[in-house]
Amino acid sequence: MFLVLEKFLMLLPKKLRRGFFTALGFIAYKTSKRYNKVVRDNLKFIYGDDVSEKFIQDVAKASFKQLALNLLHTMEIRHYSMQELAKNVSFVNDEVIKKAKEQNRPIIFITAHYGSWEFAGAMLGAMREPFLTVYTKMKNKYFEEYVLSSRSKSNMEYIERSGATRGLVKRLRAGGTIAVLIDTNVNKKEAVTVDFLGKPTGQVKSTAYLARKFDAAIIPTLIHTQDDENFVIKFYDEIIPPKTDDIEHDIKVSTQMQIDWLSKEILKSPKPWFWLHRRFKNDYPEIYQS
Repeated sequence: MFLVLEKFLMLLPKKLRRGFFTALGFIAYKTSKRYNKVVRDNLKFIYGDDVSEKFIQDVAKASFKQLALNLLHTMEIRHYSMQELAKNVSFVNDEVIKKAKEQNRPIIFITAHYGSWEFAGAMLGAMREPFLTVYTKMKNKYFEEYVLSSRSKSNMEYIERSGATRGLVKRLRAGGTIAVLIDTNVNKKEAVTVDFLGKPTGQVKSTAYLARKFDAAIIPTLIHTQDDENFVIKFYDEIIPPKTDDIEHDIKVSTQMQIDWLSKEILKSPKPWFWLHRRFKNDYPEIYQS
């Protein structure tokens, strides 16, 4: 039934199709008490209890809308060519990639669930640099196959999270490129504590470790839009961490530098970030309790 609906939606004009998914996001915002609470809990945790109700509602609406539009982009990637989709995409600061390639260094793109992340991954892989990324196994195996079939349309390869380190190491050792979402919840055993959005939080340290081991360029990347129709994929300047004899210290500093970049971008423009995710549940489970 879902695939039949998809075929019907893909027959609609783009603006009408986008309007349908925008409405879908609004309906979800109006009906999902559970995830509205997650957004509220996250915002109060980061901004304090005196955060305005209007701000909470505006961010919640944007979060549900963005989730719906990511599903739309997943569908469109399955049905359109990469060249056609790229007509509405521009890239900023390509020079940082060019420099790393000239130096024959592997690349680690760090990014986040920010804006149209599914679309960003497809365009990055298809139009700039093929890469390997990690995905988390989904509860619904049919939807997992559906999402992965969309991602495979671009020059994106993927590996399941459990045991992914070997694949990432192999790709970087060969001088290739990987992309890592650095805003996901992590197992404390795999984390280093840094300040994320002003709160001490467990953060994945694999990007820092791999960059050090393989002299890889850490290039932050996000997608931005003003109208949900035209997109800019921005490559930020390379993060250059220290490299001393104190490896543990350097890994923590590198991780903090990466998360400082992301925190700055989220606080500058919070609406595109995925506030629906219980990002802090491992470190602060009490904030999500009823």
